[in-house]
Amino acid sequence: MSWDPYGSRDNFVVPPMPTAPPPAPADPLRAVAVGLLNLSGLGLGYALTRRWALMGVCWVATALLLVVALPADPDGVPGPAVVLYLVLLVLAAAHGAYTGLRTRLSWLPAAWIAAVLGLVLLAAPAGGVVLYGDARDEATEQMLLDRLERADKLVKASGEQMFGTAEGDYRRALRAYRDLRADHPDSRAAKRVPASLKTFYTGVASPYEAENYCSAVEPLKYLRTVPRTMGKEALGDLATWPDDRLATSLYECGAKSLSGRVADWTTHFGELLTTFPESEPAGKVGPAVQSAVDKGVKSVGGDDPCKAVEGLDGLATQVRGLPGKQGELGDALDKEAGRAEKSVSTGGYACGVDQYKDGSFSAAVTSMNAFAKDNPNHKNRARAKKIAIAAEVAQTVPAAGKRLPTTASGGSISVTVKNDSPDDITVLYTGPVTGSFKLKACGSCKSYSLGSTLGLGFKPCNDSGKNYPQRTIRLPVGTTYFVHKAQGGIGKSPASDTAKLSPGFIYTECAYTTSYGF
Repeated sequence: MSWDPYGSRDNFVVPPMPTAPPPAPADPLRAVAVGLLNLSGLGLGYALTRRWALMGVCWVATALLLVVALPADPDGVPGPAVVLYLVLLVLAAAHGAYTGLRTRLSWLPAAWIAAVLGLVLLAAPAGGVVLYGDARDEATEQMLLDRLERADKLVKASGEQMFGTAEGDYRRALRAYRDLRADHPDSRAAKRVPASLKTFYTGVASPYEAENYCSAVEPLKYLRTVPRTMGKEALGDLATWPDDRLATSLYECGAKSLSGRVADWTTHFGELLTTFPESEPAGKVGPAVQSAVDKGVKSVGGDDPCKAVEGLDGLATQVRGLPGKQGELGDALDKEAGRAEKSVSTGGYACGVDQYKDGSFSAAVTSMNAFAKDNPNHKNRARAKKIAIAAEVAQTVPAAGKRLPTTASGGSISVTVKNDSPDDITVLYTGPVTGSFKLKACGSCKSYSLGSTLGLGFKPCNDSGKNYPQRTIRLPVGTTYFVHKAQGGIGKSPASDTAKLSPGFIYTECAYTTSYGF
């Protein structure tokens, strides 16, 4: 017979040992404590109930959240990650409470201590949220400061370029400043925008500081548009900062162009008078125009009177059309335009003389005839008419233009000029004396072909049966150049003759016209 240590002689059987301790009595406080401890995100409720694997899951989830969240980013933690983590915490708390309801706690002697510890540890995630919010705000501040710094660098780099090239970068920088103030008004970056705007203004207006006034006009005009986007309140004194500088630049650039006879001076002065009529630079426009007219009038008597007359003529037109002139300034400018126009009219004489001396006889004829017409009482009118005649003769006989004619008339030698032409003709002559007269047509005469005039036997005014219209004039001794031209008719060229007059002789000059036929 065998012996059973667990048995008895009376055949009594002892039940087997349990595989786990019996569940503890239900304790709601313990359940709450375990749930609270799990809400910390570290699974401490599972640690007290010896659920090590589940505690590890909580740690992994928290670690993954930290990897996603840190370092703090202005955009924060992705929404799905936060939602997933919160769901995990709620599940861990609910499951921990369910587990702790009938599971004794290890390490801690009482459930109420665990509950208090759970409440205390809840401060950790709450504090983490607060700290993360602060870190996120700081990251946002740094991002905005970086944006401001990039805009400032853009302005600095643009200041080293021409405005036309840099304008796009200036606009991008200004847009950044505007957005910082509008979208993040309480940020540190937004508070630095006023200082950046001052740098922006001085950078855009750098040509003005360098006294490159023409180059400063467009940048300064651009700065006057900035209040439309930034608002005057945001700009403060900067809103009107460009005005005086632009007025000065418009004047200085216009004055420079006026002095150099560049036509765009009217654009700058016109804009100045229209935009800043009461400014100090606007008051300088009248004296500047007066000085330009004085210079032009003086230059009429210089080496190139024709150029001076042309310049004065253009100046007078420009002054007449200058926009923005009004009141006393308008009257003063109109007076200067009139003075320039008068000088243009009288300056035609000096121009004509210069053209005659240069051999530009056609231009001299035009200038002198215009002068004589426009200045009926001028002291040089009589000589201008003589010069116009001599210039016209010199167009056919260039030798006639070797010396400038005088107003002398008459002489001791009788010269009779006859018209052997079917046309009314004008006879022009120059030499010691200059003049012109007209002869009626010879009714029975005809134009000579060019071929007939080249023959050895050609003798006009030699038909005794014709009554040639004629006129007798008296000329001094010397060489006189004659040109006679038909007053009408097509294809008829002026005829010419050179007469060397000597004392004791009576001369006959025959005027005729030639045609291109043979």
